[in-house]
Amino acid sequence: MAQMHTKTTVAEATTQTPAGITATTISVEQKKPLAPLAATVPPTPKETTPETTAAAMPVTYQIVEHDADVRKLIDHANRNLGVVGYTEHGLRHVTLVARIARNVVRILGYDEHTQELTAIAGILHDIGNVVNRRGHPNSGAVMSMPILQRLGMPMDDIAIVMGAIGSHGDDGGGLAEPVHAVCAALIVADKSDVHRSRVRNPDASTYDAHDRVNYAVVSSFLRVDADEKTITLELTIDTAISSVMDYFEIFLPRMLQSKRATEFLGCRFHIEINGNTIL
Repeated sequence: MAQMHTKTTVAEATTQTPAGITATTISVEQKKPLAPLAATVPPTPKETTPETTAAAMPVTYQIVEHDADVRKLIDHANRNLGVVGYTEHGLRHVTLVARIARNVVRILGYDEHTQELTAIAGILHDIGNVVNRRGHPNSGAVMSMPILQRLGMPMDDIAIVMGAIGSHGDDGGGLAEPVHAVCAALIVADKSDVHRSRVRNPDASTYDAHDRVNYAVVSSFLRVDADEKTITLELTIDTAISSVMDYFEIFLPRMLQSKRATEFLGCRFHIEINGNTIL
């Protein structure tokens, strides 16, 4: 008799409380559908613990996240973008992207090693903004190499992280092109972080289009369904601030990049806005 697999749906949400406090939550829902063919299911990962992760690879996400130089690069990159009017790209953004990206590959059945590399790519993916916004994936990929070498990461793993960072795309015409699962998960996670908490301009009357659309998003939720092979971005948008059409006008390139990355992972990409399936 075929073994039944537990259906797991994982989502990470960013919301804002009435008191103005931004909160990020992860929800897990389990059901028991019919088991898919074993040949189509990636290997089920073992339970991740600090001990098993340390045994699998010498450089972990925790080591990279708490590295003093990494923290400084994230901070300076975020400051530079703030000066030229960009939304928040600091520790909040990169740690959230790292967690979401890890969730994507974990729920899709990738091993612990891949999960850890994906999270590391997430925490480092925007350090290139310390040089310039345009071309920041390329500069960030090159900058990550000496950091990871100093920490003792094997070159094969460094190459995977560099490929993910260098191919995650930017707003200057740089195309997000998934080259492996780590990269694809990073792209989907990065493009899903749309939320009012990223807006830094305190004067709503001077919002540009990006500020207005980001501020209109009061909650965002990325849902990964391994059995249905779907990745869905669920948004709640205050249409009194920005219309759904405005969202697509600004973020359509990012959604197309997410669609390509999701398909690379063998899934279908969907967008739900205010409870309605748009894509």
